[in-house]
Amino acid sequence: MSETANKEYAPHQQRVVDEANELKDKFSKLGAFILDNPIFLTLIDDEQQDLSEQYNVMEKYIVVLDRRIARF
Repeated sequence: MSETANKEYAPHQQRVVDEANELKDKFSKLGAFILDNPIFLTLIDDEQQDLSEQYNVMEKYIVVLDRRIARF
């Protein structure tokens, strides 16, 4: 469960919390695909690189959203 699950937020803040939670779920699933799914290694190099870059960007995005949420 999210550490922000029990706090009341204004609607615009809740949208940011929801976005962060959805992104974290997608980030986790993409990481599992990259690290644990043998299909990843069958993809062409450019696709592997793009998925890895996407994963890294998602991580940075999570950090930004978490900083914003901490200020709520």
